[in-house]
Amino acid sequence: MEMTRQEKLIWGLMAGILIILFLLSSTDLIIKEKETTIYSVSVIIKDTNDDYYKNFRKGIDKAADEYNVDVNFITLYEKGDVEEQMELLNREISDGSQAVVFVPLKQAECRRILDDMVLTSPLIIMGNSLPGDWAITGISQDYYEAGRMLGEAIVRENNADKPVYMFTEGLDYGYNQEVYNGLLAEISQAGFQAHHYEMSPGGSPNTPVIENEDFFSQVMADEVAACDDGAIIVALDVKSLDLTADIIADHTAYEDIAVLYGFGSTTKILNQMDRGFIKGLIATNQYDAGYLSIVKAVEAIEKSSDREQIELASYYLEKDDLKEKYFEKILYPIE
Repeated sequence: MEMTRQEKLIWGLMAGILIILFLLSSTDLIIKEKETTIYSVSVIIKDTNDDYYKNFRKGIDKAADEYNVDVNFITLYEKGDVEEQMELLNREISDGSQAVVFVPLKQAECRRILDDMVLTSPLIIMGNSLPGDWAITGISQDYYEAGRMLGEAIVRENNADKPVYMFTEGLDYGYNQEVYNGLLAEISQAGFQAHHYEMSPGGSPNTPVIENEDFFSQVMADEVAACDDGAIIVALDVKSLDLTADIIADHTAYEDIAVLYGFGSTTKILNQMDRGFIKGLIATNQYDAGYLSIVKAVEAIEKSSDREQIELASYYLEKDDLKEKYFEKILYPIE
């Protein structure tokens, strides 16, 4: 039976629709798929490993997934080598990194070198000062205020007749000098006597310097153990707090002598606080710091943001605070 003209038209339309649907589903001849832009961002930290950057890296990974960023996370080969860190910065930009998140090893020295450099990719500084044209965004806590906040807690919780021993990798590392200045201003005003020891050369001529990681144990054996009325120990950076907490945990005699305070919120440090070896610490939201660093890097690549300084809140925490939901989200972020 021969089809009518109307039937032929209907079948022709149906065939045409099928062809269009096929083209839509299998080709981009009619509707082209929007291409996904992949951004290349390098993150250069100031240590030889990422042990103290777990939450920071979780934030980076989350933002990288959301914003289609290919992240190259870079550690140093040699501890304390500023020239190597700056060479890595140059290398990453030369190799095509569209933006760099940079954690300066030594603030003053890195700033001096950056002032003489011409950068062809935007720089996101994990720090609280933007003196040069090289930084698009700075992300940090207020380090002086963080030191002052910890000093306030020490004054509130202790008698001024206890000596204060301050340990650090070195005042020229990171922002330790600003932490030290804030802390010292607060406890000195309250009449506390402070003693400062640093692992690396570069302090004042009157500052004892011991060039190995055993200096914590040595100072505690020589000085702290002799304090019959007790002593206060303050670790000005994460590594110093990590190592000092280990010493107290391994030598029970120090538990009745030393009260330990510090800066940092790694899982290990939080566990040491939960076990009672750390009295109080200053922490900030490292997850947010990592997340924001990638967001701002993408905005800088797209030229969609202005130069700015982002200040993260500082928190003084004690053992009981670890159980609060608000701080749990900050200290133990879920990936």
